[in-house]
Amino acid sequence: MYVLVHYGNRKNVRVKLKFKYYIMRIVLMMYLLLMISGESYAQNKTKNVILISMDGYRWQELFGGADSILLNAKKYNSQDSSQRFAKYWAFTEKERRAKLMPFVWKEIAANGQIYGNRSLGNNVDFRNTYWFSYPGRSEVLTGYFDPAINSNNYSDNPNENILEFIEKQKGYRGKSVVFASWDVVAKIVNRNRNRMMVNIYGEDVKDQKLTSTQELANKMQYFLPDFFGKGERLDGLTYMLARAYIEAGHPRVMYIDLADTDVFGHGGKYDYYLDAAHYADAMIADIWHYVQQEPFYRNQTTIIIYPDHGRGEAEQWTSHGTNTPHSGESYIMILGPDTSPKGEITAAQQLYMDQVAQTIANIMGLHFTANHPVANAIESILK
Repeated sequence: MYVLVHYGNRKNVRVKLKFKYYIMRIVLMMYLLLMISGESYAQNKTKNVILISMDGYRWQELFGGADSILLNAKKYNSQDSSQRFAKYWAFTEKERRAKLMPFVWKEIAANGQIYGNRSLGNNVDFRNTYWFSYPGRSEVLTGYFDPAINSNNYSDNPNENILEFIEKQKGYRGKSVVFASWDVVAKIVNRNRNRMMVNIYGEDVKDQKLTSTQELANKMQYFLPDFFGKGERLDGLTYMLARAYIEAGHPRVMYIDLADTDVFGHGGKYDYYLDAAHYADAMIADIWHYVQQEPFYRNQTTIIIYPDHGRGEAEQWTSHGTNTPHSGESYIMILGPDTSPKGEITAAQQLYMDQVAQTIANIMGLHFTANHPVANAIESILK
């Protein structure tokens, strides 16, 4: 393509050549941009992802440790006061949070990224306006706030999620698994539609040949009482089943859904709520240490931790939902080979939980599409 300008033969040739030169530069620049864009995904090291959800665990404890008023209140604590203060109390927020979640503040803070400290203006919120379990989990996994999902009794989720999307990709078929303490998670991920391996309360892991560790993990479910009633088991049991499965089956995507923090929160048991968070930190540390020493996972695995909703403040800490201010506040923690070690993010920022799904896809070199709109990824995580 060229433009013909009638200034005489020499000028005519010069104009044509100059125009061709500019066109070639534009084409080259577009090609380079496409190459850079494609390479940013192609060079990603992450081949496996572990998601861990902590039901109703507040950002206030994550970033500030134990709340002094709640820790002192007799009506919220039943354990020996000297013991709980020895476990979780210190004079500064940084010391308290490190005692409560040592792995988070030693390993993730040093080598990963932690978003959501609202005291520093780094805000993470849920896009949904309901602020409880089913809508929160659905938003994170689907990358979409569906206003129709307004109850924990909602039927199978009609919205496609990032787990089943990855499972459809080459090399990932049958490699997405879910282990959840709460049985409703089976509906949230809609296993009836996608046929993923989803293990919930009251179910054994089934396979053609189970390891002895898996067989023991199955049995352990029936050696303890239903502390929370039917439909929900202790997180320790859920983690034992998940841990045994990752060793035996080597899934590429694992979603572990923990619930103890929310149950103890609703019960007004602050000491046990703190214990649940502390034990969750130990589980996160254990699975991270395992994948870092296992060749199949080492330096190829990203772990992401987040809640499904927040909780109220002061006397309202036991509650959450539309009528409880601050219970739509959240956070995101991420650790992996494609995440630069920025630690606690202190810059003013606004993120939303519906961005997590596309972020997971991008980390794995994919672009998540579904039967609904999907929010954009969090770009800073990959920079």
